[in-house]
Amino acid sequence: MRFSKKTALITGGGTGIGAAVARRIRREGGNVVLVGRRPEPLRAVADEIGATVITTDAADGIAMRKALETVVETFGGLDILIANAGGHGVGPTISMSDETWDLAVRLNLNTAFVSARESLPYLIKNKGNIVVLASIAGLFAGPDAAGYVTMKHACIGLAKSLARDYGRKGVRTNTVCPGWVTTDMADEQMQMIVEKFRLKSIEEAYALVTKDVPLGRPASTEDVANAVCFLASSDASMINGAILTVDGGAGTVDLPTLAFAEC
Repeated sequence: MRFSKKTALITGGGTGIGAAVARRIRREGGNVVLVGRRPEPLRAVADEIGATVITTDAADGIAMRKALETVVETFGGLDILIANAGGHGVGPTISMSDETWDLAVRLNLNTAFVSARESLPYLIKNKGNIVVLASIAGLFAGPDAAGYVTMKHACIGLAKSLARDYGRKGVRTNTVCPGWVTTDMADEQMQMIVEKFRLKSIEEAYALVTKDVPLGRPASTEDVANAVCFLASSDASMINGAILTVDGGAGTVDLPTLAFAEC
């Protein structure tokens, strides 16, 4: 019961990693507040685990300020922010529109920045912590994904700044960088692989994109939630400014030596 008497706010909490983190924190005794723009998935998770729903845009400062006021009125404070909301920003730079770029900024970076800024007064008071969900795209560059890659790199920079600036005030900030995770969003990308390579299933597509990952499989949302909840708990009380990859070892692979694996 690591989160007994603790309150956690999770942006993008209605699906995927956010929902898995919500389930884990609730199972370990914490109060959970789910924030997102789509009420239906938020309500489905809330009904399942007994969480509070605030339907709002995490990138909207005024809306998040009001959301935090509601959290404090309901639970008396805030202990944990899981800045999980995100989205795509894909496409080659040469043809990316201003609108696509701006959306990548808003969905990935602004949601993390605004939610952190509005949460900090309450986290300082309770000596709480922040976990930012980035991606291994924040450490490396995938093809034709300039918006997403750039914003995930920026999320890591934001987390480092928060760790440095607010560690002395008792607020820890850490980053989790997943590789491929079996979510609805990733399934959509796997469908593109299925069609391109004429595969029989999404499972075959996941196998293809992880064939050079040392563990040879994608992560589950629970795998990522385990890492997030460790960093958010008192078990990680001396960890601040860390980047924890949940990628099956993908980041350890020396790309120029891949050909030798077939020898």
